Amino acid sequence: QVQLVESGGGLVQSGGSLRLSCAASGRTFSNVNMAWFRQAPGKEREFVATVSANSYSTFYADSVKGRFTISRDNAKNTVYLQMNSLKPEDTAVYHCAARSSGSFYSPLSYAYWGQGTQVTVSS
Repeated sequence: QVQLVESGGGLVQSGGSLRLSCAASGRTFSNVNMAWFRQAPGKEREFVATVSANSYSTFYADSVKGRFTISRDNAKNTVYLQMNSLKPEDTAVYHCAARSSGSFYSPLSYAYWGQGTQVTVSS
C-alpha cells in the first residue's frame, strides 16, 4: 500500500518555474516506479514523466522534454518534478502515481494516485 500527497503547485507566469513534490508513505516506495501525470479541464489524463525505482531510467513526454526533470529521493520517500520554461498549455492538475509493472505511458498501469496539485501558467 502506498499513499501519495502532492504539493508545490501554484500560479506562475509564462517562462517561470515550479517544483512539485510528492510525498509517499508505505514501506514499498523504493520498489515502485513513480510518474507524474496531468489533466487539464475537458481533457484526458496524460503522461508527463516517469522515473524507475532505482532512478536509473527516466522518460518524458515530448511536450515537456528539455523543460521538466523528474527525480526521486528514496531516503525521503519523495519524488519531484522540476518544471522550467513553463507555458500556458502546461496548466493542469498534476498527479503523482506509483506502479510496479506495465506500460509507463498508460494510467491503467498505476495502482496508486495522489489527489493532485493545481498548476496554472498565465500568459
